[in-house]
Order: sequence, then C-alpha cells, then structure tokens
Amino acid sequence: GAAGFGGVAATTNPGRITGAILAGIAGGVVVSTTMTFTFSLSDPTSIALLAAALGLIVGIVTVLGYKRYRARRERLAREARIAGVSVDYLRDIALPDASGTEVHVDYLLLTTRGLLVLDVCDVAGNVFGSDSMTEWTVMAAGRRFTFANPQAALYDRIAAVRGSAGSIPVEGRVAFSRAATFPKGLPRMTLREESL
Repeated sequence: GAAGFGGVAATTNPGRITGAILAGIAGGVVVSTTMTFTFSLSDPTSIALLAAALGLIVGIVTVLGYKRYRARRERLAREARIAGVSVDYLRDIALPDASGTEVHVDYLLLTTRGLLVLDVCDVAGNVFGSDSMTEWTVMAAGRRFTFANPQAALYDRIAAVRGSAGSIPVEGRVAFSRAATFPKGLPRMTLREESL
C-alpha cells in the first residue's frame, strides 16, 4: 500500500520499502530522489544494521541502568553516613514555619548535641560561593550555571525546626556531595558529605 506524509511518499511491498523524497527546488526545477531500502535476514548489510540498532538500544539501557544504580548507591551511602552520626533521623519532612506555610527539610538528625537540619545539595563541579553572595556558581565540563545561596533557605529551615523543638539545640548544615569541590574553601555552615 502507499502512504504519504510531510512531503514523503512511501510504498511498501513485502521486504522492500521505497521512498520518494523531495530534495528541494533548484533554479525552478523540482529535484526528486528515490531511495530503495531492502531488508532481509540473509543480507549482511541488513544484519549489520539490525545488530547496530540492537547494540545502540542495549547501550542506552545499560547507561541509564548504571546511572540509576549509581544514584541509588550514593543515596544508600549517604543514609549510612547519616545513620552513623545520628541517634535517629527523619528524611523529606515538611514543617510549619512562622508564616503558616510549610518548609521542606531534606534530613533532620537527632544527635547527642541536639537536632541537626541537613540540606543536601547535589551539584557536580567547582563551586564558587561565599556567605555574602546571593548566587553561587558551578563550573564543570565547559558549563557554567548559578544557583541561589543555600544558606538563606537553611536559616528558614533552622527557624522552623526551632519553632517546633522547644529547648532542644538546633543547628544546620548544607551538605555537598563528593562531586562538588570548593577551590576557594567551604563557606560557613557547609560541609562535604564524606565529612559527616
């Protein structure tokens, strides 16, 4: 049967696909090109194309699976470090703040010295930031992007926890993963995850 779409007309026969493609208009003359593709399991070229397509699919699935595995492994390692330095902890909680809205807290750790609000910042590359900067910069692999200074949000989270904690001491830190480096040194109230 024949089918047409977007300037391409295709006719299919068993084992053969023929496409007529309009290549353009040159000097008022319509130029047309016809391409013929034959697929057969006995044709070495067809087998090579099929193998390449399957290899590409397997490669993509493998890369995506590895990324997911690595992210899960890093999350489990983070939680093992947190469990090692705390008596107990809560993850991904919402607390009311003074204005009546809710504040999200990545981790709230109960330690022997009180409560610790832990914000996790997953960025990769060289991080440039300081207490007085409103935006911090990340430079990695030829890319550059900025993000809001995480200290301001941390202060809000600490205040929300203090509002609910009563007389228990509350501190806070922004934890950066191993993928982040600070060439100019760590700003106040920040740490590297592995130093937990």
